[in-house]
Amino acid sequence: MSQFVIEKPSVVAIPVAGSEALFPVRRVYCIGRNYAAHAIEMGHDPDREPPFFFQKNPDNLNPSGVFPYPAKTSDVHHEVEMAVALKSGGRNIPLDDALNHVFGYGLALDMTRRDLQGEAKKLGRPWEIGKAFEKSAPVGPLHPVSEVGHLDSGRVELKINGQVRQEGDLNQMIWKVPEMISFLSEYFELAPGDIILSGTPSGVGPVTKGDVMEVAIEGLGAMTVKVV
Repeated sequence: MSQFVIEKPSVVAIPVAGSEALFPVRRVYCIGRNYAAHAIEMGHDPDREPPFFFQKNPDNLNPSGVFPYPAKTSDVHHEVEMAVALKSGGRNIPLDDALNHVFGYGLALDMTRRDLQGEAKKLGRPWEIGKAFEKSAPVGPLHPVSEVGHLDSGRVELKINGQVRQEGDLNQMIWKVPEMISFLSEYFELAPGDIILSGTPSGVGPVTKGDVMEVAIEGLGAMTVKVV
């Protein structure tokens, strides 16, 4: 007899490139305004202020290649990001040890109900209604560090129906991957299975049903996601 009073939720997992293995997900942390040009386009000072994070839910991760246009919005934006997957964690991780906790990297999108996020900002409320809705984080397979190394530079690009909308470089991140891991570990106990979405370059904008999003990061290949 099961000890659970309801059916146990399934484990959320991301495919690992080149294998049948899966990466089980525990938490999803997302850094805000981590590229200067994006901070400017969102109306903020690009100076290096302390980083801030919000969260998506593990089951928001969506490896299907299809993004269902969500309810209660008329302004859904694309944000291309690099996902960082942790194989270990802890508290107060030293900066020079942070990368030792990384399993691998992958492609991701932080889809955003911008109109609902904007209303939340005006009212001083959390962003989750605009960020943490169903299927809001399309993801590609994870590439292990043993295969791709640690990525601190490389072109980041998103196309909509063949036209470039976002472009940048990983080296433009204000807070680098080791800094994000170390900072987060001061406030949370990080653990295996945690995912960090590392921010988006400028050029964010709306999508509509029927659009095809093509995401690419140098060293991590490409993925295609259709808006339905």
